[in-house]
Amino acid sequence: MNAYSADPWTDFAVATAGASAALAGLVFVAVSLNLRVILGDAHLPGRAAQTLVLLAVPLFLALVVLVPGQGKVALAVELLVIGLVAGSVLVRQALPGRRSAEQPFAGWVLLGWTPAAAVLVAPVVAGVGLATGTVGGLYWIAPAVVLALLAGLGNAWALLVEILR
Repeated sequence: MNAYSADPWTDFAVATAGASAALAGLVFVAVSLNLRVILGDAHLPGRAAQTLVLLAVPLFLALVVLVPGQGKVALAVELLVIGLVAGSVLVRQALPGRRSAEQPFAGWVLLGWTPAAAVLVAPVVAGVGLATGTVGGLYWIAPAVVLALLAGLGNAWALLVEILR
């Protein structure tokens, strides 16, 4: 089954790495263009950091899948570490007290909490599944990548356009 071997995932990983790296670079440009406005607000620097992490996670997930010749256990550990580290950073940033008064509750759930939970849980489940040959293995990477990219794009739009309105 393709869920327990990294080899069939190389095309997905290459596409993910390229897309997420390009998007993360564009966010750096967006933040630099609006740096004064972002730094002048109590909540926006955290949202900018959240956005960069959201766009970097798919890149790191893709890179560990692309490491040639590594065993399942090594890949499983890498997925666990990425999920736990990035997920804990995102969950901390998504706590209710860090939500800006200007950000609607639904936006906070869609762009903050849901992707934070997905980035925490999905790579951990993928790592455990890969190591044990259960629960779908690497198929858990796809929802983490999709949700991280969607939320990262939503936050990037807010940092580039919405803060200037």
